[in-house]
Amino acid sequence: MKDKKIPTKIFLEEKELPKFWYNINAIMPEKHEPALNPKTLKPCTLEDYKEVFCEELAKQEMNMTDEYIPIPEEVQDFYTMIRPSPLTRAYCLEKVLDTPAEIYYKFEGNNTSGSHKLNSAIAQAYYAKKEGLTSLTTETGAGQWGTALSMACAYFGLDLTVFMVKCSAEQKPFRKAVIETYGGKVIPSPSITTKIGRDILEKYPNTGGSLGCAVSEATEKALETPNCKYVLGSVLDHVILHQSIIGLETKTALEKYNIEPDMLISCVGGGSNFGGFIAPFVKDKINGTKNYRIIGVEPKSCPSLTRGKYAYDFGDTGKITPLLKMCTLGSGFMPSANHSGGLRYHGMNPIVSKLYHDGYIEAVSVEQTKVFEAAVQFAKSEGILPAPESSHTIRVAIDEALKCKQTGEKKKIVFCLTGTGYFDLKAYSAFNNNTMVDYIPTDADLQKGFDTLPNITYNK
Repeated sequence: MKDKKIPTKIFLEEKELPKFWYNINAIMPEKHEPALNPKTLKPCTLEDYKEVFCEELAKQEMNMTDEYIPIPEEVQDFYTMIRPSPLTRAYCLEKVLDTPAEIYYKFEGNNTSGSHKLNSAIAQAYYAKKEGLTSLTTETGAGQWGTALSMACAYFGLDLTVFMVKCSAEQKPFRKAVIETYGGKVIPSPSITTKIGRDILEKYPNTGGSLGCAVSEATEKALETPNCKYVLGSVLDHVILHQSIIGLETKTALEKYNIEPDMLISCVGGGSNFGGFIAPFVKDKINGTKNYRIIGVEPKSCPSLTRGKYAYDFGDTGKITPLLKMCTLGSGFMPSANHSGGLRYHGMNPIVSKLYHDGYIEAVSVEQTKVFEAAVQFAKSEGILPAPESSHTIRVAIDEALKCKQTGEKKKIVFCLTGTGYFDLKAYSAFNNNTMVDYIPTDADLQKGFDTLPNITYNK
């Protein structure tokens, strides 16, 4: 029976929509280590960042003091077309699980890109247009970011080149079709169109690619193209800043109905949706006013938090990006091509890595067959076909709800449903046909990636 005081879907009114992004860096008790220039091994300066990124994005990346950063009016106007996203009580899933737990999910798939990625894509495209640029380059893994950025670039009249991880491009041809519909150009990565791509193909001729490869190629392309900059869909702090709108809306919706969460769960690949979702909540945990369990969920095939090393590493396989202090498997790590669930980046955002290292958040890794079991159960009960990435979150949310069934605890579980899986039908077919297999790297497999870590110690 539904609780009459809590509707199935909680929406915010226009006056309740965020006018500011939330900057976790401003409230971190101990800041994460700075990004280092790979040539000088000194902290990156604004000028270093401006070689690749838009100036305003570079300033946001370096902002460690301002807790709230205004959302430009033009971006707010765009947000009103897709936001607020609903916070939904999963009554049907609760019934199927026969759990006393209350389950809520923040659904970010109500836009053509099908994911949360549009929250940052539109902001980054706005700053590029404002700076007078005419084109952008980027990478994309599962395709959500490339799709979102193609929409944003079309909105502001910018050209776009997307380097898409090769195995994802092969698994998801219709993602390519949508990106091209919005005017973007898709190049499977690694490719022969860049020097770095050719070098990677020579070393790994049969590789299905990785986000690290795609980042390298997109960066090289941006540096060689006039009036062009590179934009990133995850990993960096300014992307988490833009995604904080997810957490801000979630917190406001929960407070509207006096819902006090016991745990907050989301998937982690590079860290953008997870960092944005937890942003306003982690402040309460740092301050000691709340004791939420904050859980990041990653694939066992690419376990940067649960099995990675906390060290300085390159953000890309070609080793041309700044060095970041993060949980990493090594920039040379190549995830298995049979992994269908996205979340295939070798490292993790520095904020998320620092929070994990300091014990403010937890991390769990799960096998993809169990992920798809949860995805199908959710689809049947809640009527949404979830993205594989999101389904990592659903897996752990279901597991936690079943624990409540055993203990009788009526915990409140809140998770971020980052997007839909309608471009992931090849993976769903593999699961339905029992041809999907799990891959868990051995310690020897991981060591190959760790061997690519640079020997760097930063002294403040």
